[in-house]
Amino acid sequence: MQLGKISITSLEISMPEARGGQSVELSAKFMPLLCRTGIAVRHRFACAKARFRRVAAMGDALFAVRNALCLGAYQRAIAEAAEAGPLDASTQAERDVLVYRAYVGQGLYKIVLDEVGDDASTSLLAVKLLAKYYQHPEEKEGIIATLQEWMEDPSCSSNPTLLLVAATVHAGEENYVEALKCANAGNPTLDMMAVSVASYLKIDRPDYAEKQVKAMAAIDEDATLTQLSMAWTNLALGGAKVQEAFYIFQELGEKNTWTAKLLVGNATAHMLMGQYDEAERDLLDALQKDSKDVDALANLVVCSHHLGKPTARYTNQLTMVEGKHPVLARREELSQAFDVAASSYQ
Repeated sequence: MQLGKISITSLEISMPEARGGQSVELSAKFMPLLCRTGIAVRHRFACAKARFRRVAAMGDALFAVRNALCLGAYQRAIAEAAEAGPLDASTQAERDVLVYRAYVGQGLYKIVLDEVGDDASTSLLAVKLLAKYYQHPEEKEGIIATLQEWMEDPSCSSNPTLLLVAATVHAGEENYVEALKCANAGNPTLDMMAVSVASYLKIDRPDYAEKQVKAMAAIDEDATLTQLSMAWTNLALGGAKVQEAFYIFQELGEKNTWTAKLLVGNATAHMLMGQYDEAERDLLDALQKDSKDVDALANLVVCSHHLGKPTARYTNQLTMVEGKHPVLARREELSQAFDVAASSYQ
C-alpha cells in the first residue's frame, strides 16, 4: 500500500529473531512444507496474471494506474494515467486523485499544493492536505484540526480518500487508535484495510493484521494490495511464514516491476532467514531505484551491522533524509545507555 510516506513496507528489521525471541532461521523440517507453499503461491500468482489480463480486457481504464501506485512505481502510475482514455467524468476525477497521490509518493508535494485549487473535490483536497502535512510538518496541528473538522462534516465524512488520508496522517503521528478508527469507518476499501494492516503491525499485533488480511482476501485475494499486506504480515508472524512472504515479493516483482518497496520487502525476508549478503544486494538495488528510500537506508544500517561492515555512511544518509527515524532514535538511546554504564567504571 502506498499513500505518501506511510506504507505497508515501513517496517525495519532490528534483530534476526521472531516474536518471543525464537530464531527465524528455517530448519530442515520446514523445507518440504515450504516447497509445497512455494508451488501454491506460484500457482496463485499464475492465476493472478490471468486475472490481470482479464480485468484490463474488461475495460478497467485505471487498473494499471492503481496497481503501479500500490507497488510504489509512482512514475509508472503517472505515465499509465496519461495514457488512459477516453474517460467519463467520474473516472477522470478518480484518475486525478491517483495521479496526485503518486506525486505525494514521489515527494513532489509542491506540484500538488500548486495545482489543486481550493474549489477542488473533497478527494483532491484531502490529497492536498496530505501533501501539506509532509511539506510543512510545523503546521501539523492545524492540518490535523482541519482533518477533524472535515471528518465531522456529514457531507464529506464518508469520502474514502478523506478517510484514507486521515488514517495515514494519524498513523504518521503514531496515533494508531485514531488511524484504525478512520481506516475502518464506513465501507473500507482495500486501501483503507491495508492501512489497518500496517497499523496493526506497527503496534506489534500481527494476529489482528492477519484477520484483516483474511478480510481483504475475501474481497479480492489476488489484488496486489492484498498480496502485499499478506507478505508483510507473514514476515511479522515469522517462522515458516517468512518463506511464503519471500515468494510473494518475488512473484510481484517478476509479474510487475521491481520497485524499491518490493526490494526492501524481499531483503527483509532474506534477513529474517539469516541471509544478510542477499539482503544487502536487494537493499543496494533499492537505493539505485530511490536513493532516499527511508526503509532501504534503515535496513542497510541493520544489515551492515550484522555483516560486520561500517554503518556510518547509511546512518548519515538516513539522518539527512529522516533525522527522527526510529532506528536512529534507538541507536542514540543505546549509545547514551552505554555511556552511562561506562561512566560508572571510571
